[in-house]
Amino acid sequence: MIEPSGIRYYDLRQVSGQSTHIDVDKGVIESAGTIFFNKAVIRVLGPRGWGILEFDNYSHEPGKKFDELLVSAQKLALVADDTVNLGDGSRIVRLVPPVKEDCRDVGIEEKAELLLAIEKAADLPLVTSRRANYSERIEKVRFMDSSGNEYCYEICRTGFSVMAVASRNGTVQMGYEPDHTIHGFNLRHREEMGRKAAATAVALLDAGAAKGGKMHAILDPELAGVFAHEAVGHASEGDLIEEGNSILKGRTGEKIGDERLTIVDDPSLHEFGFEPVDAEGIATGRTEIIRAGKVNAFLHNRQTLAAIGNGVAGHARAMPGEPPLVRMSNTFIETGDATEDEILSECKDGIYLAGSRGGQVDPGRGVFQFNAEYGYLIENGERTRMVRDVSLSGEILKTLHGIALCGKKRVMHSGYCGKGGQSVPVSDGAPLVLLCDAVVGGSGVD
Repeated sequence: MIEPSGIRYYDLRQVSGQSTHIDVDKGVIESAGTIFFNKAVIRVLGPRGWGILEFDNYSHEPGKKFDELLVSAQKLALVADDTVNLGDGSRIVRLVPPVKEDCRDVGIEEKAELLLAIEKAADLPLVTSRRANYSERIEKVRFMDSSGNEYCYEICRTGFSVMAVASRNGTVQMGYEPDHTIHGFNLRHREEMGRKAAATAVALLDAGAAKGGKMHAILDPELAGVFAHEAVGHASEGDLIEEGNSILKGRTGEKIGDERLTIVDDPSLHEFGFEPVDAEGIATGRTEIIRAGKVNAFLHNRQTLAAIGNGVAGHARAMPGEPPLVRMSNTFIETGDATEDEILSECKDGIYLAGSRGGQVDPGRGVFQFNAEYGYLIENGERTRMVRDVSLSGEILKTLHGIALCGKKRVMHSGYCGKGGQSVPVSDGAPLVLLCDAVVGGSGVD
């Protein structure tokens, strides 16, 4: 095929497949069903910027018809104001790990019964509300570009969550447990997740109110992972760096944390954010955002790599039928050499913060605020009373300097990340982390 003149580059990414969901509320199946999709996006790089066409129910036909689509996208590119250049990278498609059980081999009725059992397991005394949901998404991805690169792969992602609400004398508390995976059907023998969600909600009814202030804090792997993702990962995304909306801009090589601190994003890792190849056909791999306490590299697509450098491409991700954006995948704090007892002993008197209930971050101003699911007081190096309504906030750079110890075991947690109207699967994690002089929020008083 001969490209129309004036086109510097084009690519096509088509994603087809099926998505299944089941929702359960207090023992009743509220909804269950499967939808099929077939979406594509064609990008054409003209003399300056992009022209983009998006399609539903796309059927690829090489030849004259496809040439006409390229010309249509080229016309859109002619009105683009941005000057776009593209960097490049290696072209390796990684193998999708085999699944333990293919979700397509399990009927929707059996899936619903298994989900009902998980939700029913949350029916403990004082629990007044229970919900559970299951989702699976099978995607067949096809990519081709004007440089002759072409690939095709299939991946299945499944997941569920269970939520329990407990109440007593007007006090209401919630427990929530999710699990998402790329390793196959994951609903069998998971009733303990329902019991754990309910037990957390009930325990929080008796938890005390934490006092806020500046203190030493131990972050569990979930909350420390959220910090790595939200406060550091987003600030390292090449488009935010290019826009000047990141506290990390211009700090390459600068020491912003202890030499034991390394923070990584790795889309090749077989976690929920795994990508065999990125949405621009570039190989995925490990990027150390912070290495030994210093700003080391940024996350890039081909465009931001050409614009600002310092890193490699391979971090372009997209929902089906959407243009790719610079995105995180599997983001985590590397393990250290401290034992849990050593971290507790070094903390002495402070707080242990566990889980995450959301929050907010401004990577441009370099500030954040995250809500923990619950916490425990640390007294004389021992974890004691459970507390609730606790949060962690502060400035990103000061907080990074405050990370003093990292544990020996990393734990990953999975979910979804939103940006630019698109939501993609991710995971984040960390070992236990000791944070000195943390700014902790609480509702308790002296």
